[in-house]
Amino acid sequence: MSDAGRQSKGVWDPPGIWGFLTTVDPRRIAARYVMTTMALLAVSGLLAIDMRLQLSQPDMHRMTAQLYNESFSVHGSTMLFLVSVPVMEAMAMWLVPLMLGQRSMAFPRLNAFSYWLYLGGLLMLWVPHIMDITPDLGWFEYPPLSGPAYSPGHRADIWAQMITFTEVAALAVSVNVTVTILKMRPPGMTLARMPAFLWAMLVASLMTVFALPSVMLATSMLIADRLVATHFFSPVSGGDPLLFQHLFWFFGHPEVYIIFVPAIGFVSAMVETFSRRRLFGHVPVILSMLAIGILAFGLWVHHMFAVGLPRMGNALYTAASMAIALPAGIQIFCFMATMGGGRPLYRTPLLWIIAFLPTFVIGGLSGVMTASAPLDLQLTDSYFVVAHLHYVLIGGAMFPLFGAFCYWYPLATGRMMSEGWGMVSCALIVGGFNIGFFPMHLLGLMGMPRRIYTYGPDMGRGTLNLIASIGTVIASVGVAIFVLNALISYWRGPESGTNPWSAPTLEWAPPLPVGTVPVVDRMTLLWDAPGRPLPIMTGLSTVRREVLVTSLVDAVPEYRQPSPDPSIWPLLAAQVVSGLFVGSIFTPWALVWGAPPLALALTAWFWPKRQAAGA
Repeated sequence: MSDAGRQSKGVWDPPGIWGFLTTVDPRRIAARYVMTTMALLAVSGLLAIDMRLQLSQPDMHRMTAQLYNESFSVHGSTMLFLVSVPVMEAMAMWLVPLMLGQRSMAFPRLNAFSYWLYLGGLLMLWVPHIMDITPDLGWFEYPPLSGPAYSPGHRADIWAQMITFTEVAALAVSVNVTVTILKMRPPGMTLARMPAFLWAMLVASLMTVFALPSVMLATSMLIADRLVATHFFSPVSGGDPLLFQHLFWFFGHPEVYIIFVPAIGFVSAMVETFSRRRLFGHVPVILSMLAIGILAFGLWVHHMFAVGLPRMGNALYTAASMAIALPAGIQIFCFMATMGGGRPLYRTPLLWIIAFLPTFVIGGLSGVMTASAPLDLQLTDSYFVVAHLHYVLIGGAMFPLFGAFCYWYPLATGRMMSEGWGMVSCALIVGGFNIGFFPMHLLGLMGMPRRIYTYGPDMGRGTLNLIASIGTVIASVGVAIFVLNALISYWRGPESGTNPWSAPTLEWAPPLPVGTVPVVDRMTLLWDAPGRPLPIMTGLSTVRREVLVTSLVDAVPEYRQPSPDPSIWPLLAAQVVSGLFVGSIFTPWALVWGAPPLALALTAWFWPKRQAAGA
């Protein structure tokens, strides 16, 4: 490495414990997000196995009803709020700067703040679980059951404030990703030349910005009802418990697509690479993402068909719920056409995509069924809905995520994962998942309600529940093999080289000279000019942190922007905010006493720093 390169590395990547606490490097922070979410996925999966063992036979009493309530509440809340959305945003945080040829993001300290606050939300849920004061009303704690009259103590407060932690963290990342994509694209990367992956992350981030304030408002109102005796959701005092459902599901249904749209970005990148041809229907795929981003905000009421809303309203939301299947179908057909018209290279990442296609279609078809108000009245709160949810979220989002881990693993580690063990883990996870969750459709049609911890032998549900439990164990073995493959390959895997998949996008390009950014004159840059050195633009500093800002539409260079240095203040600000959030579930005075230290931390965070002469 040259002297300039070593100097630049010292500027961008501070070493040691102090560097760990103060870093604003998006790759390092994204790695923490991914490792944390994977640990949570493991412990949440153990809760799921525990629940399936309880339901594997009739009249099982290895778990009490209270423990079962706590287990599915923590499992659902962890998977929806602490795993699914954060891991997708972490992938964006890591890959977006690489695909843009930038060293950092628009607001690097905001990335650091988001992770520390996310960590506070994690502790907010799991520390009380260890202390046996676990939330026990599910992952969408409806009033009046979560109100002060029916839920004494702080279980509901803990859940509601955990939401605030995680959603503020998610908003921080989403704003950062949005601004980075819109204003930090390399010269020549117009909106028309943006890869589908970047479009997916942009759409998902914009959806997050518009959706998350709704659920934060709902949970804040719930805490106010419980703490200072407001009556937002108390019908006796003029409130309305359905208001909570409207606010929650205005976030809750877009959240499904906030998870799904990044997965479409993963699939687009991998299908293009392993089919050895440009994505078929690039423009229709982008337009369908935008359509999903808009339509997702118009179907929240299909979660409320059973609450007694006017039939005309139900009919309108039925139509909207079915309409959103159209852009998703366009994407599926474009992926199939890309593989059908190319020369597919059947490696582990592509196998995950092949598994994703039929699995997501099954989830989509069951979603169309539950979108019909008359049928939903029969299926709501049954195991049919449990099956549908998991087919959409695991089959539609987690399968592409597993494929993405395999695909970008060489970029992160410089080594290749074992193809043999990768295929074994893929087969076990996909097979076990379908064995585990497809029978739940039948259980739902038989009338088995969700959220029950046992059932009688005369109901005829034992065989299907046993099959479902066996499938869950098989899938868990596959996940364990996947993790072991990743860990062993990190030390013993063969070296990958610069671009082992011969991919076309910029993150796989050879390292550029310090102080330069690439110039993008075509969409599949690494394919269209193989062996040609990348065109670059010089002029960025090699001795201080600096990024290039470009125009919104055509990515014309506008100016060089100093990038904030590593700082301890995002961590301290997150600690102050965490103390404020935790204290507020005990006394409203926490908001008052927490304001001055928060103002001090933010002032120090944004205090301008004098640049050295000649820098």
